[in-house]
Amino acid sequence: MRLHEMTIEDYDAVMRLLSATSGVQLRDADSREVTSRYLQRNPGLSFVAFIDDHLVGCVMCGHDGRRGYLQHLAVSERFRRRGVGSALLEACLAKLESHGILKTHIDVLVGNEGAITYWTRRGWKKRDDILRFSFVRNDNANV
Repeated sequence: MRLHEMTIEDYDAVMRLLSATSGVQLRDADSREVTSRYLQRNPGLSFVAFIDDHLVGCVMCGHDGRRGYLQHLAVSERFRRRGVGSALLEACLAKLESHGILKTHIDVLVGNEGAITYWTRRGWKKRDDILRFSFVRNDNANV
């Protein structure tokens, strides 16, 4: 397995993987244009994993200067339980730490039991003390 920084050239393969991954919900914010902007704003923080020449995993990562945020950590079902997800996660956490970011968040959809189990087993804590509120500035609920 080899990891490299995600670039917009990886976009089509990443979207194919995410579309095939149970529990992932893609929105308009996952468009090529928005993803390109995200990668430019957070250089060197998002990663893809390859085995041979096949993209088998991805993770997008950014920060606001205080906290890190992960989106879309996904591994092809065929390549799970081989350390791909752990390698992607560690790459992000190490890069965030190099920026002085020691606390990282990820949003998980309610009912995504696979993701809930994954994160819990890795020592991530489910927050019961906060609620997430969102505001959409237009009528598009799919942003």
